Amino acid sequence: MSLSIDDIQAPIANEMTLFEQKFRSFMQSKVFLLDTITQYIVKRKGKQIRPMFVFLTAGACGAITEKTYRGASLIELLHTATLVHDDVVDDSMYRRGFFSINALWKNKIAVLVGDYLLSRGLLLSVDNGDFDLLQIVSTAVREMSEGELLQIAKARKLDITEEVYFDVIRQKTASLIASCCAVGANSAGASPEMIAQTKLFGEKVGIAFQIKDDLFDYGDAEIGKPVGIDIKEKKMTLPLIYALSKASWIEKRRIIYLIKNKSHKKSTVAEVIAFVKEKGGIEYAEEKMMLYYQEALHVLKNSLPESSYRKSLQDLIQFTIERTK
Repeated sequence: MSLSIDDIQAPIANEMTLFEQKFRSFMQSKVFLLDTITQYIVKRKGKQIRPMFVFLTAGACGAITEKTYRGASLIELLHTATLVHDDVVDDSMYRRGFFSINALWKNKIAVLVGDYLLSRGLLLSVDNGDFDLLQIVSTAVREMSEGELLQIAKARKLDITEEVYFDVIRQKTASLIASCCAVGANSAGASPEMIAQTKLFGEKVGIAFQIKDDLFDYGDAEIGKPVGIDIKEKKMTLPLIYALSKASWIEKRRIIYLIKNKSHKKSTVAEVIAFVKEKGGIEYAEEKMMLYYQEALHVLKNSLPESSYRKSLQDLIQFTIERTK
């Protein structure tokens, strides 16, 4: 039986509806243009996976409080700010099938909107004395920036090892989900030990989530992102890193030459995908993803008491690795 977001959300359905209202109010501005843009952002938000991690962790740790709403809003404000800036940097015209902010209102306005969202998040925490939440989330944003820069630096030489790859995704993706869980636990008044465990749980989920995302690049259908997009962007992901480690020196040199110089060609993308599949890169990445999934489950079951919230957290991680987009 496939899991649906509505089923997973069941224990926090009312809280998520209330969160939508509170989040909208936290984004409001007296400047008409800004208010128009923030309303557009709210309307096109996705599955709300990050706030779900915050609320479910808070519930599993004891209680959902006003601080939980502020923590979830802080994460969404800061994360949305980074996405708006990312679209400018990448010159992306679309996000989740909608026009990006820079596509509709140009780069200058998009950068200023990102800055505004960042400052709203900071002020939300400062005005309420949530300095502990601010520290958790600011650390995640710093790690996300460092991970992205590390990936860019390594992409130039295409010399990413498996160890560096895990460093990159731990910072780029896992740090954010880890901070969602830590914020949820903190807002419920959990002990420092429990907060540390929920953060570890979130990190392992985040790594499994990113490996799943990397595997989409080798799919046979147009799903979450176009097939082969990582190859075109010269990103070294786990299936490719493993395949290169199993290749002869000549094969390795040829594949790296193709990615460096001809990754814009469909024939190159097809050849690299075939090479990765032949060397067992897909199976290896799937094994690693399942390993982190099992480790996340282990941490969850050993650190949080049994409850409907914990069950939904369990289902949510299953959903993230079984998703088709």
